[in-house]
Amino acid sequence: MAILKRLAESGRPAVPFTLNGQACTALAGDTVLTAVLTQADCVRHSEFSGSPRAGFCMMGACQDCWMQLEDGSRLRACSTFVEPGMRLLSLPMAPAAVPGTLAAAPWPEDDIA
Repeated sequence: MAILKRLAESGRPAVPFTLNGQACTALAGDTVLTAVLTQADCVRHSEFSGSPRAGFCMMGACQDCWMQLEDGSRLRACSTFVEPGMRLLSLPMAPAAVPGTLAAAPWPEDDIA
């Protein structure tokens, strides 16, 4: 169930995208965060605990809204505008599933010194 409901500005052009393989529609000018949260109950699931996350600071500082695209690249949902044809994932792909990476390669965030 979506956690955001659009109350105004519904006259902007539609922007098609997919979320976890499901066809969705946002409005031109929406951030990825807005686009996803008008469709779902979270932006992503934590790589560490699996718990749902929905962003925190809404200005790109906390890094809680990182999402992954199907091609393995990542973006900040709160500061990236949705684009036609974006293919977003709320569950992270394993590093081995990302083209050009090694099966044993950890995420950069896993480096705890």
